[in-house]
Amino acid sequence: MTKVPDFEGLAMFAKVAEERSYAAAARAMGVSVATVSRGVSRLEDRLGARLFNRTSRRLALTDVGAALAARASQLYAEAEAVEDAARELSSRPRGTIRLAVPMSFGVRWVAPLLPAFLRAYPEITVDLHLSDATVDLIGEGFDAALRIAVLTDSSLVARQLCPIARHIVAAPAYIARYGRPRHPGELAAHHCLGYAYRARQDVWRLINTDGEEVAVTPTGPLRVTNGEALLPTVLDGLAIAELPEFLAAEYLADGRLVDLLDGWSMPLGGLYLVTPTTRARPAKVEALADFFIKHMARPAWRQPR
Repeated sequence: MTKVPDFEGLAMFAKVAEERSYAAAARAMGVSVATVSRGVSRLEDRLGARLFNRTSRRLALTDVGAALAARASQLYAEAEAVEDAARELSSRPRGTIRLAVPMSFGVRWVAPLLPAFLRAYPEITVDLHLSDATVDLIGEGFDAALRIAVLTDSSLVARQLCPIARHIVAAPAYIARYGRPRHPGELAAHHCLGYAYRARQDVWRLINTDGEEVAVTPTGPLRVTNGEALLPTVLDGLAIAELPEFLAAEYLADGRLVDLLDGWSMPLGGLYLVTPTTRARPAKVEALADFFIKHMARPAWRQPR
C-alpha cells in the first residue's frame, strides 16, 4: 500500500459526511455519484473499516466514520484555502520577480523605467540581475530576462519588443589618424575591439546591398565583457568597435562617433523578453511583460533629441 495519504478519498468522505448523501456530495464537488462512491470505498478498504452504515433510506456514520469526519472536514477546508490562496496569488500581480538584464542596457534603459513599474504595481518587488553573461533562466530560477540577440533556445518563450541595429563605429580622431575603412576586408589592418559575450564567437558578420557577406574577427588592444567598457577607448580615437544602437545612438547623433562601412550592415538583432513558459504564467510576470511591451516598442534611443 502506498504511503501517500488518499486525500481524494478523504475529501469525498468529508463531503458525504457533511451532506449525508452521496448524490448531494457529488453535486457539490462537480463529479459523478459513482466517482464519490469509489472514492469512499477505496478509503474504507485502505482503513480496513466501514465509514457509513447504508440502508435504502438512510446514511449514517459508523463509530470509525464519526471519529474521522471532523478531521477529514478540516483537511478539506484547509485544502480549499490553499487552492484559493494560490489562485489569488497567480491572478494578482504580487510577489518577487527575478529579472536578468544585460549590464549596460539595464543601467541605461531598464533601471529608469522601474520607478513607474513599481508605482503601478506596489505589491511587486524586482530582483534585478545585471550581467552580460547569458543566464540559465530555468536552472537559476529566473522569472524573466531581457536578451539582445537572435534567440535559438526553443525551450524558452521569447517576445520581441523591438529590433536593435548594430554599428561599426570610430571617432573622427581615429579616422584622421588611420584612415576610414570602406570595405570589411580592410578592417584586418585596423585596431578593432572585441567583446567576450558575443553569441557563438567574437566575429563581425557584414552584408552589403549586393548580398556579399564578409566575416571579420576583431583584433585590437582591448577585449571586454561589457559593451559600455569599449566607449572610452573608442571615443579617445584609439580603435574601432561594434556597438548596439542603444549605446551608439547619442554619440552618432552629436558626431563624437562616425558610422563606418557605408552600404554594409550587420544582421538585425532584437530586444526580447524571455520567460520559461507562457502557460500559467504568474500575473506578476504578465504585468512585467505588458509594461515592457508598452515602453520598449518605441525605445527612447530612437526618439528625436
